[in-house]
Amino acid sequence: MSETQRKLTTIFCADVQDYTRLMGADEEGTLAMLKHYRDAMSRLIDAHGGRVINTWGDGVIAEFPSVVECLRAAMDVQNELAGRNAARPADGRMLFRIGINLGDVIVDGDDIYGDGVNIAARLQASAAAGGIVISNTVYDQVRNKVAVSFDFLGPLPVKNIADAVPSYAVRIGGGTSETPLRTDTTPSPAPQARPGGDAGTRSDTKAATPMGQLAAIARPMLGIAGLAVVVLIAINALSWRGVFWSVWPVLGLAVLSALVWVSVQARFDRFLAALGVIGLGIAGINVLTWHGVFWSGWPLLGIGIVAALYRIIRR
Repeated sequence: MSETQRKLTTIFCADVQDYTRLMGADEEGTLAMLKHYRDAMSRLIDAHGGRVINTWGDGVIAEFPSVVECLRAAMDVQNELAGRNAARPADGRMLFRIGINLGDVIVDGDDIYGDGVNIAARLQASAAAGGIVISNTVYDQVRNKVAVSFDFLGPLPVKNIADAVPSYAVRIGGGTSETPLRTDTTPSPAPQARPGGDAGTRSDTKAATPMGQLAAIARPMLGIAGLAVVVLIAINALSWRGVFWSVWPVLGLAVLSALVWVSVQARFDRFLAALGVIGLGIAGINVLTWHGVFWSGWPLLGIGIVAALYRIIRR
């Protein structure tokens, strides 16, 4: 028998809020939606360097070598799924709760076990529908590295662990997420690391996050902008008189589309990204009207100073 191996890793644990009710209303439809949502979750987990370890019932366990990338993956998951849910009726939405913990685990083949996993499962069970709850070990690693706000929920009791685990709710979308589900310290049973179904289900299903609703609006706007670009270029080509006049509305639409896209991202600071888009737009105007003078250097310098001051103030 090989010796037990241990490692420090970031554990991502998710399950569906009100899964039993959804299955009772429409088994086949719920299973199909669960598959689509879990495929999207797996894709985002993989994109951030994570690995799905296990799926059971309505749940998912994954691990990440990077704490920051794990949180970014969780925010991307909630934002994308919220966008999908925005088009569904309120009683037909599938909302996931996510818990994240950084802890020592036992490795057995492709599986992991131990208190680190149990804590992640307990954090997930305390999260609001469509929300994320992290342990203090995760908070210590990400609080100065990810542009989001956190709400301290207090010590969270965990079954078979002597000391309660301080926990934080993540404000998805720059501090506009829903109110944390619990702020008291009343003990409640913790789910097992691999609950077989809808363990710990709560009855208070909440609406999708505002960021997810904004993402649902942004997608068709970007599609319309892309179509407008094609139409403008086609009109310019068909009425060609030696002047590429469509470059100006195309540049304007490109800058506007980039600002819309930036506004619904959670993986980077949206304000700094918007400044970058504006700077590129100004540089583009300078290039298209080039007469040997790099006049855009002055507004770009101003934008750089604003960005630097913003970073200093935020820190």
